Amino acid sequence: MFRLVLTALPLLASCAGMPSPPSLPAIPEALAGMLPPECRQMVMVTAPGERATMGRLWRCERGADMSWQSVDETATVRLGRHGLAWGLDEPLAAGCGVRRIKREGDGCSPVGVFAIPAAFGSRDAPAGLLLPYLRCTQHHWGIDDTRSRHYNRIVDAREVACDWVNPETMIPGNGCYELGAVIGHNPRCAPGAGSCIFFHVWQSPETPTSGCTAMSLPELRRLLLWLDPGKQPCLVQFVLAGNEPE
Repeated sequence: MFRLVLTALPLLASCAGMPSPPSLPAIPEALAGMLPPECRQMVMVTAPGERATMGRLWRCERGADMSWQSVDETATVRLGRHGLAWGLDEPLAAGCGVRRIKREGDGCSPVGVFAIPAAFGSRDAPAGLLLPYLRCTQHHWGIDDTRSRHYNRIVDAREVACDWVNPETMIPGNGCYELGAVIGHNPRCAPGAGSCIFFHVWQSPETPTSGCTAMSLPELRRLLLWLDPGKQPCLVQFVLAGNEPE
């Protein structure tokens, strides 16, 4: 018995020295009020400033008391090469740390509250995925041409008549769309308000995006397998309080 107790002591000491998970940041009041009450899964992405190209991702679930709790350790993400811009139709919200409004081609990731309606990828759907999944081929394109009636949509060129120029292939050679999920920015597909915003695989830990939120393939897979459409998941993406632009 004495030997067993001595053996356990180093384990207890090491556990006591383990760092606690970081506290969940407070959601800006303006954004918290936009979260649908039926949303029970939240992907929170925080950035240290409006021009930041790197952020932190949290997976959160809403408890019976309607409070949010982080379910695991956070993950590093890459954001737009020009930082973040307000990505909702509503006027700019005070306290959200961003004064720019997102526009097509601005290289900014959107700030706001967005549905996560579907996943996609150039490979077969991961086992256990619950989100609707689009298996992309060489016929699938992301349309960012503001003159197209298919603006801000992924289309199959075999099924719709082409009315666009310079579309984005959904099977790029760099593998960034090997797996991904749609971020429901600009759901009305207003021309020029920004298009084809996704979670996707980063090109490298040092490389920002064109306006999406990117992470490593293992982190993205973990995120996608956690998301449950029955829990109405949303992305809440914002600049941390106290980091408003001057």
